Amino acid sequence: MRCWVCRANRSLEISRPQAPLPECGHLWLPIRAAAGRGGPALLREALRLRPVEATDDAFWDQFWADTATSVQDVFALVPAAEIRAVREESPSNLATLCYKAVEKLVQGAESGCHTEKERQIVLNCSRLLTRILPYIFEDPDWRGFFWSTVPGAGRGGDTAEDIHSIDSCEYIWEAGVGFAHSPQPNYIHDLNRTELLKLLLTCFSEAMYLPPSSDSSNTNPWVQFFCSTENRHALPLFTSLLNVVCAYDPVGYGIPYNHLLFSDYREPLVEEAAQVLIVTLDYDSSTSSSPTVDGTTTGTAMDDVDPPGPDNLFVNYLSRIHREEDFQFILKGVARLLSNPLVQTYLPNSAKKIQFHQELLVLFWKLCDFNKKFLFFVLKSSDVLDILVPILYFLNDARADQSRVGLMHIGVFILLLLSGERNFGVRLNKPYSVRVPMDIPVFTGTHADLLIIVFHKIITSGHQRLQPLFDCLLTIIVNVSPYLKSLSMVAANKLLHLLEAFSTTWFLFSAVQNHHLVFFLLEVFNNIIQYQFDGNSNLVYAVIRKRNVFHQLANLPTDSQSIQKGLQRKKKSPEPISRTNSQDGASMEGSRPAAPAEPGTLKTSLVATPGIDKLTEKSQVSEDGTMRSLEPESSQPLPEGNLPSAASDGEPWSGEVSHPQRDRRRLSSASSSGLWTPTPDWVMSWKSKLPLQTIMRLLQVLVPQVEKICIDKGLTDESEILKFLQHGTLVGLLPVPHPILIRKYQANSGTAMWFRTYMWGVIYLRNVDPPIWYDTDVKLFEIQRV
Repeated sequence: MRCWVCRANRSLEISRPQAPLPECGHLWLPIRAAAGRGGPALLREALRLRPVEATDDAFWDQFWADTATSVQDVFALVPAAEIRAVREESPSNLATLCYKAVEKLVQGAESGCHTEKERQIVLNCSRLLTRILPYIFEDPDWRGFFWSTVPGAGRGGDTAEDIHSIDSCEYIWEAGVGFAHSPQPNYIHDLNRTELLKLLLTCFSEAMYLPPSSDSSNTNPWVQFFCSTENRHALPLFTSLLNVVCAYDPVGYGIPYNHLLFSDYREPLVEEAAQVLIVTLDYDSSTSSSPTVDGTTTGTAMDDVDPPGPDNLFVNYLSRIHREEDFQFILKGVARLLSNPLVQTYLPNSAKKIQFHQELLVLFWKLCDFNKKFLFFVLKSSDVLDILVPILYFLNDARADQSRVGLMHIGVFILLLLSGERNFGVRLNKPYSVRVPMDIPVFTGTHADLLIIVFHKIITSGHQRLQPLFDCLLTIIVNVSPYLKSLSMVAANKLLHLLEAFSTTWFLFSAVQNHHLVFFLLEVFNNIIQYQFDGNSNLVYAVIRKRNVFHQLANLPTDSQSIQKGLQRKKKSPEPISRTNSQDGASMEGSRPAAPAEPGTLKTSLVATPGIDKLTEKSQVSEDGTMRSLEPESSQPLPEGNLPSAASDGEPWSGEVSHPQRDRRRLSSASSSGLWTPTPDWVMSWKSKLPLQTIMRLLQVLVPQVEKICIDKGLTDESEILKFLQHGTLVGLLPVPHPILIRKYQANSGTAMWFRTYMWGVIYLRNVDPPIWYDTDVKLFEIQRV
């Protein structure tokens, strides 16, 4: 019998050889570039026919022979079915293959890979392991394999003393945090690092093959080991990954179409570095006190003087960065990359656009969550707006796309975290002059106006699966409202339109939690009237114009007949929020409407997000500006029970979210499902608490004055009325100002699990060349088509 190498002149469709084995020995060339060498990979046949001893180096070495094989070749030549067949039929051979490949990597690390042959062997082993590992992780029986003791392991450990004694901090990849020297660019180094980071990410991906669990003790053993003191290179690796990401400039000198003329070897490295970084920072901060610095240390970027943080060294190092120049480097880098997709050029497609903004948003979240000094640095200047504008752009762009629900959530979570700090609300008063094309109405105003207009657009024209986010969106506006000095007429009208839509009887009576949205909006109006009346004549005018909405709320019917009548007014299949009475006007020049996902687009499922009451804790702002946490009020449970938010992507798959809860997302679902119906007692329980006193007092004082001026002067022009309101005052006429309540984000295991599933879902979908995890038995989430 002759093998396929001996018949190399034949085409690729030559059938696989069967036993007996060919005497030429060519059968054991499984990882060859088949197209050029005459046949398909024969991994299964090579490994399943007989057990092979680990000492048979001549056999095993042929798997990583020094051929010019790319990672794409390995994935094409080693089909999934072959790997699974070997796993089932010859487990000992698969175990030995992995062991021998790891042994070659160890030898390469010890020797320093001085020859091209050694470097090629390391790359081939790395690619082979990247291909095989997901199929080992998907089988529970193999899960402990890499943590077991292997006979003969550990040989050849001290051969190169110079490798053990070098200070790897001298070899950090890029200047930035804790390292001032920028090494000479070397594209070969970039390519090699990218391949090894891909293998590292594949090792970490064992988390994908475990179902979601709220148990914070379920740590990823790979990440735990990599980020522990067992890894003596943890600090230079952390610094290299962070600096490579934050120093990257995709545009460079701005030469048009330079990305089409020259290969950018740095971008794949930056993407892999960002993904490895966010996975190593996957740490549930709700289970321990988040480490912060006291600011007294000097010298290096990360000193050991600080109190000991978590065992995860990457989280520890991140939490201990404290130099302002390091914060500036990180913030500028992240803002530059987040703003890149927004860059406008006169020549179409002339500037490079990056695609890893979701990983950057997770990284920014981790930075703010683990390092409060960084969060305060971000908020102490208007640089925070360089983060805000890209986030609002992504939210507006993704609002109609069901495959990007996760992006919507991470953007809103970041803004919720920022809005808990007073400085964020103050920074929003900066005029918005940079015109990023978004399909929102043209306006002249501040960044606060931009935020309100984009949120209004999400609520009124986003898809229905975004409804669990409405509480978060309005909480953000409530948090910043006491500090907004002057809203534009466009933004003021948007707020009144939301109140008008949310206070219709059919909406209020059709779900148990809908009235919360009205409470949030009334709190916004009260905060602005009590604390920022001067300068907000546009909002006061809008309130006067829409005064009937407030009177209808005050006179909301509570009898059974009126409740049923209100529910019957619902149209048969309404949009989430009616857009009538919302004059959008012309959209910004150069903008495109938010488009839904293309049919067939892949997306990954997400676990449920906690309700707003679990997501935040109330803090009261004192007269001196400090905040004190308020004890949660146990005496005010939600009527009919406080149900958790529905699963954020609308297709719960873990069994944790029942169908009736999922149905609650639809505005009419509660009444149609038969599980809950509104009662007079229920309506009375919250109607009596509607905070209408301040607004009613304002209307009582100002409406007669405005009407009198209009009659006396024959005014029909609203600009004259606005001028009158600008010079008006309500000092001494309004009720005593209420204390400012801020709902600050609080870490909890629910959001930690959400971030884990979102992060791995992004990584799964973004790694398509090669498709590392495609068609493997992932348990952390479901892969779905839109």
